[in-house]
Amino acid sequence: MAEVSYWLGFNLIPGVGPSRFRRLLGRFGSAEAAWRADRADLATAGLDSKTLDAIVQWRTRLNLSREMEKVDKAGVRLTTLEDDVYPPLLKHIVDAPPLLYLRGELQPGDELAIAVVGTRRVTPYGAQACERIVSEVAGRGVVIVSGLASGIDAVAHRTALAAGGRTIAVLGCGVDVVYPPDHATLAREVAANGALVSEYPIGTTPEPGNFPARNRIISGMTRATLVIEAGERSGALITANFAVEQGRDVWAVPGSVFAANCLGTNRLIQQGAKLVVDANDVLEELNVASVEQQLEFRALTSDDPVERSLLAILTREPVHIDEIVRQVDLPAGAVSGALALLELKGIARHVGGMQYVATGR
Repeated sequence: MAEVSYWLGFNLIPGVGPSRFRRLLGRFGSAEAAWRADRADLATAGLDSKTLDAIVQWRTRLNLSREMEKVDKAGVRLTTLEDDVYPPLLKHIVDAPPLLYLRGELQPGDELAIAVVGTRRVTPYGAQACERIVSEVAGRGVVIVSGLASGIDAVAHRTALAAGGRTIAVLGCGVDVVYPPDHATLAREVAANGALVSEYPIGTTPEPGNFPARNRIISGMTRATLVIEAGERSGALITANFAVEQGRDVWAVPGSVFAANCLGTNRLIQQGAKLVVDANDVLEELNVASVEQQLEFRALTSDDPVERSLLAILTREPVHIDEIVRQVDLPAGAVSGALALLELKGIARHVGGMQYVATGR
């Protein structure tokens, strides 16, 4: 049986989240070995008794071959943290989901992405601002990531599609469950021109507690989070907070000081978020004169996973090698060697003081 089926098995066991699964993987080396370990061996991974009981009980209930068939029949694909197709930026967050369910396709160029989030109760001002910015940014090749919700999310997805760009929706339910239901057509269009993504098993209903957790994936997959219209208690601010924790940029479109829908965005700007009024602000912050050119540079790196990890971090802004090592979580020697190769290819450059930048030709 394929290794991915055991990742799926652990994903189906309540209480085995990213942290506990990493412990198992670190202790046993593979999901299959962990799945086959007895209770005493599982305890050596430092799991609590409740989690141990859950694993032992659920292993006897789950037929992994049948579960894989369910996924296949639903037209869903699986990708794990160990796969090349897994979003490279997402790999580097603290609680990256071990397994993702996909409808559609993820591509290497999807690392050049921004999150666009905001209120469900969008006003004409918010919709117009979103359309103005997203249409040009998506048209230049930047992938738009959002949550398929009503309001700003839907405007962002539809605008990206209208511009001929790619867009990704991260769901708080199974990728075979459309929420809200009236976004069924939009969901199909997103899957055909990007992907629907979720860490939740197929058939999972949209429970309220699922959405804050999915927001960390929206910010984790992207270089920056752009907030357009958000009240003081908007869920979009949760995504912005995750972005800050993950070391990603936060941008915000300003609004009227009299509008309740803009209190959250204006407060973000007060707290240091980049004020964005048009697409040029976004493209300048991404440090790209041409996204298409950046994608060409990345295509030169072959399929080496270390090089791809480095290019997910490097921009035109200098980054110290110690910070690079920290973010990719690889030995310093491996990082130094990969940086040297990227310099030879003309894709990265040492700018002094052990700091590196991504370059063009």
